Amino acid sequence: MAEEQEEAAGREDDAEALRQQRIQEVLLAINAADEHRLGRLLDEMHPADVADLMEQVGDRTRQLLLRFWGRDIGGEILSELDEGVRAEVIEALPDSVLSEAVLDLESDDIVDLVENLEDDRKDAVLDALPAADRVAVEQALNWPEYSAGRLMQREVVTAPEHWTVGQTIDHLRREDRHLPEQFYHVILVDPTMTPTGYVTLGKLLSSARATALKSITEHSFRTVPVEMYEGDVAYIFNQYHLISVPVVDKDDRLVGVITIDDAMAVLDEEHGEDMLRLAGVTEESSLSDSAIETTRLRLPWLAVNLCTAILASLVIALFEDVIAQVVALAVLMPIVASMGGNAGTQSLTVAVRAIATKDLTVSNLWRVVGRELLVGMLNGVVFAIVMGVVALAWFGSAQIGLVIALAMVVNLAVAALAGILVPVTMERLGVDPALASGTFVTTVTDVVGFFAFLGTASMVLL
Repeated sequence: MAEEQEEAAGREDDAEALRQQRIQEVLLAINAADEHRLGRLLDEMHPADVADLMEQVGDRTRQLLLRFWGRDIGGEILSELDEGVRAEVIEALPDSVLSEAVLDLESDDIVDLVENLEDDRKDAVLDALPAADRVAVEQALNWPEYSAGRLMQREVVTAPEHWTVGQTIDHLRREDRHLPEQFYHVILVDPTMTPTGYVTLGKLLSSARATALKSITEHSFRTVPVEMYEGDVAYIFNQYHLISVPVVDKDDRLVGVITIDDAMAVLDEEHGEDMLRLAGVTEESSLSDSAIETTRLRLPWLAVNLCTAILASLVIALFEDVIAQVVALAVLMPIVASMGGNAGTQSLTVAVRAIATKDLTVSNLWRVVGRELLVGMLNGVVFAIVMGVVALAWFGSAQIGLVIALAMVVNLAVAALAGILVPVTMERLGVDPALASGTFVTTVTDVVGFFAFLGTASMVLL
């Protein structure tokens, strides 16, 4: 088993080395203005790798690449690009090139590309589409942003619910040119176009021709409303292990289908957003942003952090007489705040993730709160003993050891509680818990930590 893992790791390293070598060759071709070699290299690369390359290079190199090769760029590359870079690339492409690039894309990918374009450019792309595709894209653009209607593709494979396997296979062969590039289910519909079930392609191909489709439908079948939030759609995919799901309008009529690749992209995007927000960075941030733009996006939350830091400093100022008489307190004070901040971040991360996956609910909230409080107190006791011994050895004072020990227990217990209760409260108030919780949890742990440490010191030492 270990040898197989080493071999797999070696193959991955070789593939990454080859990829990096190819990127260096592309950069050399750009610098040499060798359009022929550049085109050949990029044509051999996967669209996702070309998109990664365009995101990683600087603005000047990207503009040179577009100048030499932009007319050959494909829609798959555009759909793989980060939104910020994609906007820049699209801005540099002529309408004719952009229109040609989107022709081979599914309707959901076209919607993703054109929804943020200026009206004149959007119209130019839509005018280049076949009539049926244009209608599908325009209808999708009418649905709310971040809804199932924006996420779905209109290319759907259906069959009447009374058909047999043989009838369905014959139909698919006749309609080969009109089928989506990838699909996983044949959706059964009644005469009103209401979906009633679906059959996997594997089950379809392995069943006898006379088999009724109704008899081989999947138990996992369910539909989602066209206006459902895309994050909830992705949760359904993950929760019920779905491959695709039909989308219905308010009359339960089939209007599209969402496939697992789009649902997983939403999950990945929301996971990335949560990680950025926990650090006080908006999801608009990108490695391709300019220094000025990045500063503008980060400045507001840094200002909030400054205000909370001043609040913690005011608590310290209340006990300046104690600190002046016992200098050791100034040495040990950051330890209490730091330990509380780390403990709070641990609980906060678990809570935000549980809220996002709907694992933390009203029914189990207080059980989780009790568990986190117990964990905080146990950790507090362990590190109270450690720091008590350290303080005694360092400063030769059992009283200082007792002070920091008590403060450690209090702050770690409060940190664990704040890490759970703050994001839950934010979520109940309709505020994104990932975005706002970190600042408040840090404030609570700093203020409580300093107050517990210095307040106990004033009572014990003076």
